Amino acid sequence: MQRFRKFKNYFIHKYKNQYLRAKPFYMSQPDIPQLNKLATQIRRDIVRMVHACQSGHPGGSLGCTDFFVALYFHHLQHNPKFNMDAKGEDLFFLSNGHISPVWYATLARAGYFEVNELATFRFLNTRLQGHPATHEHLPGVRVASGSLGQGLSVAIGAAQVKKLNQDNHLVYVLMGDGEQQEGQIWEAAMYAAHNKVDNLIATIDYNGQQIDGPVEKIVSLQNLKAKWESFGWTVLEFNGNAMDEVINGISLAKSLAHKGKPVLNLMKTEMGFGVDYMMGSHKWHGVAPNDEELAKALAQLPETVGDY
Repeated sequence: MQRFRKFKNYFIHKYKNQYLRAKPFYMSQPDIPQLNKLATQIRRDIVRMVHACQSGHPGGSLGCTDFFVALYFHHLQHNPKFNMDAKGEDLFFLSNGHISPVWYATLARAGYFEVNELATFRFLNTRLQGHPATHEHLPGVRVASGSLGQGLSVAIGAAQVKKLNQDNHLVYVLMGDGEQQEGQIWEAAMYAAHNKVDNLIATIDYNGQQIDGPVEKIVSLQNLKAKWESFGWTVLEFNGNAMDEVINGISLAKSLAHKGKPVLNLMKTEMGFGVDYMMGSHKWHGVAPNDEELAKALAQLPETVGDY
């Protein structure tokens, strides 16, 4: 508990005023050890949430944890005093909505709602549905997601609204690699490049796994970087399971925004990262750990800032 209070006070001291005013905030030198501690706690949250209801998608959530921590606790200009319009703020959309556990845990740890609400994940009458939805009015969620292929289109529309409103803030969207098999993705990609939607930063969680097996065996994506470049996007690549590389990768993407082309990050991750028996296998795309497996996972994910 003492460690939790110390870490909580650290982030409140660093960010409270900026959150309340929804102003840009950047650490000149991000505190990588502290961000890694938070990522470990969120991974711990994920496995506990999915275990409690015996339902959900831990694999992709664990793989993307570093991205969410880097985004919400360093890069994203946002305000936990949530409003749907987000004028004067950056926007984030989750297209592959099945990895809701990592998003919910991040939102809670960032102050959007009480952390103890994570215990309600996927239970009856919860605001924390298996796929994010809007009718529960959960702070941080602006669009329902889960039907794959749609998030990029939504993000492009939001980015164009930012331009019409002369709001220079950025719009971020996260997609899965299996999601690249959807035709709507490529229609949206063409549209964004043609219309110079250059306030948009898209990221693909490139873990090589989808629910039915390895992506390359289901429908091969072949040279995904070349495909996106041929559609008129600036494409970057970085390791999504190393906090410093995620921080630097997003920083580079931001520096290339507002230059006439949308930006795409190909973020290489490993499904189940942080829990050895879950890593690298599509098995844990949508399977909850049992009691014994939970204990093994928690032994690898020490409590760093306090369990809910």
